Amino acid sequence: MMDFSATRAMFDLPEGVIYLDGNSLGPLPKAATERVARTVKDEWGEMLITGWNRAGWMAQPSVLGDRIGTLLGAPTGSVVLGDTLSVKIYQALAAALHMRPNRKVILSDSGNFPSDLYMAQGLIAGLDKGHELRVVAPEEVADAITEEVAALMITEVDYRTGRRHDMPALTAKAHEKGALAIWDLAHSAGAVPVDLTAGKADFACGCTYKFLNGGPGAPAFIYVAPQHADTAQPALSGWLGHEAPFAFDADYRPGQGIERMRVGTPAVLQMAALETALDIWDGVDMQALRKASLVLGDLFIAEMRARCPDLTLATPEAHAMRGSQISFRHPQGYAVMQALIARGVIGDFRAPDILRFGITPLYISQDDVSAAATILAEILDQKLWDRPEYHKRAAVT
Repeated sequence: MMDFSATRAMFDLPEGVIYLDGNSLGPLPKAATERVARTVKDEWGEMLITGWNRAGWMAQPSVLGDRIGTLLGAPTGSVVLGDTLSVKIYQALAAALHMRPNRKVILSDSGNFPSDLYMAQGLIAGLDKGHELRVVAPEEVADAITEEVAALMITEVDYRTGRRHDMPALTAKAHEKGALAIWDLAHSAGAVPVDLTAGKADFACGCTYKFLNGGPGAPAFIYVAPQHADTAQPALSGWLGHEAPFAFDADYRPGQGIERMRVGTPAVLQMAALETALDIWDGVDMQALRKASLVLGDLFIAEMRARCPDLTLATPEAHAMRGSQISFRHPQGYAVMQALIARGVIGDFRAPDILRFGITPLYISQDDVSAAATILAEILDQKLWDRPEYHKRAAVT
């Protein structure tokens, strides 16, 4: 098994903290501090506007997109960075509906991230052409793919439970029925092996601040399969997706290939931080990471089951059906999580009763997992969660 002590040393982790929330926000790469400072001082400070050319700022969305693409089994020139995940979902879905004009159903599941569903609802309202968002239970998705479906829009790994869909199988079923497949990789990229080429996905989107460790507000990415790249219509026809952005033409002409999916000005400081995070990934084998993740997850489940009978496992135990997070249910889940965070074990809570724990072998060890289980058991056994300060809801849970 790959030794992840080297990657752990590349992160600036607070002393005394067990960080099990990389599925929500990855920790700070040590190199990011100097890299962002250099971007601010030497590039922005010294080069001013010439940094767009001299420091390569304008090319960063494509350069870093290709680096992310190597983690996702995507060919060069099929991934670009920018904007937010919701924006990229909107772009992908709008393009897919344009490619299937005679179909009116968008199929998703109840485990999808709500923002994806919101984007679909907003797009449907804006188009006003009779489209329908059809939402079924995760286990019912395959049977719900019919000839009515224009686009399958699914998050591969459920943000609450960690349940993982079979991307190749569902994509194959969608194609068999004439539909297109859009995958949200928010909890997949950097968490599980992904092969967009072998899986034949039509579109995929994801964020870079979770398992990829790009920092708060880091840009999203979008993948468009090569066979669609020059025909997919960008609903958000921003100036940087134009064929010639600096010609400043009055009318929009889509750029070549994936470049047409760019919208607005790149987030230069965020991309500087992301660059250092991707440097860490250069030495990581995704199959080895997956193996380590499953070992840690199995250990965590076993420890919790032995020590915390009040918790109910919400994540599938079968390896093929889970991502890289373990979730449990507890009727006082929010308060339990706040008590846990106060003891130095950071996970998070998702309504109505889910305690989420990100399993990230890049910097989490078996000792960390066992220690977290011990602390949580003490909190539950002694009901340490039942204090007023732990019941008060913060803006971010």
